[in-house]
Formats: sequence, C-alpha cells, structure tokens
Amino acid sequence: MTDALKRLSDEGVAIWLDDLSRKRITSGNLAELIDQSHVVGVTTNPSIFQKAISSGDGYEQQLADLAARKVTVDEAIRMITTADVRDAADILRPVFDATEGQDGRVSIEVDPRLAHETTATIAEAKQLAWLVDRPNTLIKIPATEAGLPAITEVIGRGISVNVTLIFSLERYRAVMDAYLAGLEKAKAAGLDLSEIHSVASFFVSRVDSEIDKRLDGIGTDEAKALKGKAALANARLAYEAYEEVFSSERWAALDRAHANKQRPLWASTGVKDPAYKDTLYVVDLVAPGTVNTMPEATLEATADHGEVSGDTIRGTYEQARAELDAVAKLGIAYDDVVQLLEDEGVEKFEASWNDLLKSTEAELKRLAPAED
Repeated sequence: MTDALKRLSDEGVAIWLDDLSRKRITSGNLAELIDQSHVVGVTTNPSIFQKAISSGDGYEQQLADLAARKVTVDEAIRMITTADVRDAADILRPVFDATEGQDGRVSIEVDPRLAHETTATIAEAKQLAWLVDRPNTLIKIPATEAGLPAITEVIGRGISVNVTLIFSLERYRAVMDAYLAGLEKAKAAGLDLSEIHSVASFFVSRVDSEIDKRLDGIGTDEAKALKGKAALANARLAYEAYEEVFSSERWAALDRAHANKQRPLWASTGVKDPAYKDTLYVVDLVAPGTVNTMPEATLEATADHGEVSGDTIRGTYEQARAELDAVAKLGIAYDDVVQLLEDEGVEKFEASWNDLLKSTEAELKRLAPAED
C-alpha cells in the first residue's frame, strides 16, 4: 500500500498530513502514519481545528477545566490548539532529529482575523512560538500584503515560519524575498541561520476550481480543453521561480552562512472536481525539495493507486506558460483570479475561526460549574 508514498519520498517530496485532532494523537493514528505511510510533518489551519474541536472527541475534560478557570473563549481555543500541536510535535520529534530539523514539523496558524495587521501578526507569532515551546513548530503567517513584513520580522527573530495562502507567482516571489530579508536580519543579529526553517504554501486545487468555473462560463471547445490545466501550470512556474531565487547571488551569501532554503509546499491538494484523478495534485507535482501536504483521503488514494513516475515539474515550464497564456487569451484575468482566491481564503479561515469561537463558547457555558 505504501510503495507509491515511498517512491514519492525517494523523489525528494516530503509527505505532510493536512489534518490534526486530539483523537488522531491519542489513538496512535498519527504515529502509525509516520511509521507506515512516510508522513514526516503535519499542517493545521482554522478549518481543521474547527472541525476537530467541534466534534468534541477528546476535548471535554480540558474544556471543563478551562470553564472552571473561567478563561475567555479566545484563551481556551489557544490552550486547546497549542496542546494538540505540542503533542503532535513530540510525536514527530524523532523525524525532526533524523532530518536535522527539515521535517518532523507541525504548523499552527496565527489568528486569521489578524491577516491584514502586521504588528498584531508579529505579536501573535511570537506568542504562539512561546506557547507551543517546541523547536519543530512552524508558525503559519498568511501571504497578504500585511503578512510580508511580518514574515521578515518573525524570521529575523529566529522563529521558523510556514507562509500560507499563496496563489500568485508575483506574491510568491515577494514571499521568498521576505524570507531572505528575514534571514539577512537574523544573520545581522548573530543568530544561527541553520536553525531557521520555512516553507511557502502554494495553493493548488482552488486555482482550478475558480478558473474552470470561468472556462465553463465561456463554454467553447477551446475553453473546455483548458480545464484542469491552470493549477498545475501555476504551481510548476512557482517551482521555476524557486529554482531561480535559490540559485541567486543573494541566496549564495546566505547559503554560506548555513541558511536553509524555503521549500515550496503544495497545499490544497485534495481534488475538488470528481472528473479529475484523485491524485492529480500529488503525482503531477513531483520535484526534489518540495513538500506536499495532503488530506488523509488524498494520502490514502496516493498509497493505493498513485503512479509516481519521477520528476513531473522540471522541463514543463514552457508548456505551463503556454497554458496560462491560453487562459488569459480567453479573457480570464490571472491577477483577478489570484486576488479573489486570496480574499476568499482569508474569509474562509476567518469564518471557520468565528464558528470555532461560537461552538467553544457554548461548550464553556455548558460545562461551567454551578456557582457556589
């Protein structure tokens, strides 16, 4: 069952699980996935925590304790989510040690309501790093315009970062620039660059969902022939940009100081359109030095019938550019699509966080002890 996952790992793709819950931790499921399915990292986001905590499975005792302490709902959520991330980080610690800090990582996101506030995002990132207190944590910061200077500042303080919600090639280049600027700041402060890590989460399936919808609206044979092409083309050109930036003179100076490359991470790799193969955003995005964070269903599909045939990114750049150009010639504006997806991404995570606030507040009230 895991031959395809092993082949994927052998090709230089780090397999991370895009999910976390207390039940997954306490049941031994996470440890099993690490042991048997080549999983070497975990990502979380507000939607994942909203689903996990709302299920109630494994959280009642901690919620009761928090209710007895009369903590605020915001504090309760942070105590619960950081406890899960801390425990997952401990389970992944052997992987972290074996890979010298590259993998064995667990990501936790800053409050999505702060996505357009630089100073507050920096403060939240510092607080989360302190709360989790594990060296194999990545603090997730969204790649909004306000997020870019926050990334530089947080990296400059020696805190490892997962940059999330990247949709556009231009913004991805800005993210890499923010990372390099952070490393330069850390170097100037005398920090050990070898201990600072980062990934850049480039979102995949949502690009096809939005562009395919617009192609269907056009309805021509030419438009329909382009369905399912844009997301892969976009991600492949992101890898080209990664290769370019991390072979530059600017990078070489940091490399000599033992800095780590910021790896591209393929996010949102669960296929939304049932007409496409369910492993599309895994087997067609294989290249060394990448991370693919998969929902469990995608992980299982890849293990069961994924066809890993080597590098499927390098050598595709001209075709990728031609496909995006063809989409643009039909009147679909790339910049409009990627900005819409960023705005929707922030809104969706904020909505999940607000749902989590409401459901947790209701649980705290339910479990609150009677007044003496």
